[in-house]
Amino acid sequence: MTAAASPRAAAPASASALAAAQPAAVAVPASLTSPRSSVTLGPLDPAYYTQVSLGRLTTSVLPGTPERMEVTSGGKRVALLTKGARTVVLTGPQRTFAENKQPFADDFQRTLPDLALPVADRKYWGTSPGGGSWSTLGPADSDYSVVPGSATIALTTDYASRHASLRDDEITDVDVRSVAKFDKVPAGQACSYALSFGYQDTHNNYRARLSFLTSGAVELRVEKEVADAVTQLTTAVTLASAVPAGTNWTIRVRREGARIRVKAWRTDSAEPAAWAVDVTDSTFAKGRVGLRALANQGCTNLPVKLVVSSFEVTEGTWQQQPTVTHDSWVRVLPAPFDGTWNSALEQTVRGWAGSPTPDVLAFAAMFLAGAPAVTSDASPVAGKQVLGAAGYGYLDPQGFRYEGADFHEYMNLGWTFPDGTYTGPSSKQVGNLDCSGYTRMVYGYHMGIPVAAGEDTSKTRIPRKSRHMVDYAPGVRIDQTDGTNPPAAQQLQPGDLVLFNADSGDDTVTATVDHVGIYLGPDSAGKRRFLSSRKTGNGPTMSDLGGASLLDGTGTYAKKLHTVHRI
Repeated sequence: MTAAASPRAAAPASASALAAAQPAAVAVPASLTSPRSSVTLGPLDPAYYTQVSLGRLTTSVLPGTPERMEVTSGGKRVALLTKGARTVVLTGPQRTFAENKQPFADDFQRTLPDLALPVADRKYWGTSPGGGSWSTLGPADSDYSVVPGSATIALTTDYASRHASLRDDEITDVDVRSVAKFDKVPAGQACSYALSFGYQDTHNNYRARLSFLTSGAVELRVEKEVADAVTQLTTAVTLASAVPAGTNWTIRVRREGARIRVKAWRTDSAEPAAWAVDVTDSTFAKGRVGLRALANQGCTNLPVKLVVSSFEVTEGTWQQQPTVTHDSWVRVLPAPFDGTWNSALEQTVRGWAGSPTPDVLAFAAMFLAGAPAVTSDASPVAGKQVLGAAGYGYLDPQGFRYEGADFHEYMNLGWTFPDGTYTGPSSKQVGNLDCSGYTRMVYGYHMGIPVAAGEDTSKTRIPRKSRHMVDYAPGVRIDQTDGTNPPAAQQLQPGDLVLFNADSGDDTVTATVDHVGIYLGPDSAGKRRFLSSRKTGNGPTMSDLGGASLLDGTGTYAKKLHTVHRI
């Protein structure tokens, strides 16, 4: 299918569906049963949307470069326009943007380590889809490996714990499960595999542990380790006897506040309805999730291998949930503001002040995890999904995500660009958006800014890649690095493009800029937070999985901010 020569704004049906999909109250998700992502509005006085309530509008030019015009009514700001830019920031009803941990399942469809890499660069379990990077500890890197369908921990020595944890330290409440088996019934002494949670380090953590005894019996224990001292939170529960080698067992942990519930069962049988263990403990308020394997001292038939086929987080929350609350709405003019205030522009601003239709930020948030799918009924995209949770890209054999998912590939469409270039759909990229594809989806497809097939130096269309956006995106440059320090970006405002030299290390072309996002606003801690589509987070996010989505502090993106650009 060939779409129109340039992106089009979302059809009214899409806009109304988006509005209907939003919760009505400003209840920030904070528990396992709350929405994972949301854009919420408080109750509104209908008079808020009355154009007459604006009264007389006055304008003034603000100091600084680029030139900006402030529009006020009754001493209150109504809009802020920038000369040379199409985006306008308006004052509207207050909104809260929030995100919580997205569910994911790692079924280990990759091959690691990559023996072609130097030892220092090898990843032994790699990156979990949507869950971040695995950290493997003790005693030898060679004890850890992945082949398509399973990850292995080889117990080559006894009395030495081996840990694999996901580098997401802020998890509080969580519902997590793992499926694994031992390739042998141990001899001499038992072997165990545990699902760890509230994990601080190898010396401090909770774990739900299955002991596989030499008799073939399987016992469940729930314990905590504090500074190497292990405390049993409940008595051991015998789950089965005479279990043969190679039998998969599932462990499930659901933690809510101080309450910890655990069950375990043979994977080839039905999940028990009841929890085997239900206890309370509040020693570790947050921490990683992961796995631990151990051969007890005296195990005589080593090596014994733990083969893990699945690790899944079905629900989860972060202790410091990213939230942004403000009253800024970002709209797009049909042409760049030339610095002149006139009656037509005034009518446009008045119309926006009374409009509840989605803006740039609402569209951007509608690709976060948990966002509802919205399909269009407008030609030429009728029946295609135009909004809804997006991934980043499909996986290569080592488990890294391919770049290349543009806005039209998310919709499973071919696209004809203004220069006549046609790009076909990609069956592997349906539902995905890389960082620049996400930007083009929001500003191009939904907000109607022309997009280019490739580099395009005209500065009238949004280029395909972030490294070209830095110089050729339409609009106005707000600030840029001096080559040593990140820009102060004192005029930064919601909707601005933030471009980074993040040095991701897997770009096919060395570039000064290799990542782009959309600035959202200050979060609950007063830090400047942005939205972008990320490989580690597997899609659009405002969270800090795999690196803080912040322009302040000492994280990668704070240090590597290169350019701020206003469309």
